Amino acid sequence: MEFILEVLFELFGEVLLQLAFEFLARFGVPLATAPFRRAAHPLVAGLGYAALGAIAGGLSLWLMPALFIRSHALQVANVLVTPLLCAGVMSALGAWRRRHDRQTVLLDRFAYSFIFAFAMALLRLRFGQ
Repeated sequence: MEFILEVLFELFGEVLLQLAFEFLARFGVPLATAPFRRAAHPLVAGLGYAALGAIAGGLSLWLMPALFIRSHALQVANVLVTPLLCAGVMSALGAWRRRHDRQTVLLDRFAYSFIFAFAMALLRLRFGQ
């Protein structure tokens, strides 16, 4: 039982960390890029969000170099599970914003949010302690 609680706590910590960085990107990027608005090609936007995710992963490692999850097998699984969870949360937020006629950004879509979180998780797996 204690092992299950520890695994859930570790996974929850990774999800919360990635969601925090996605929310920062979601609300900070539009403010920073407002003067440069124009429609981006989906491939360029995807590469941009991958780069932002990698930067967020690097910043998160600078702030917290230790990974929450200790088991290597669970760390590898986390590279897919956490981005899926984060992308689900962000796309649900985007759907809510669209229903209420609020402005959305590409990070409010599942694919772009997944790309961001996947890049962040992959970088954390590769360089985390």
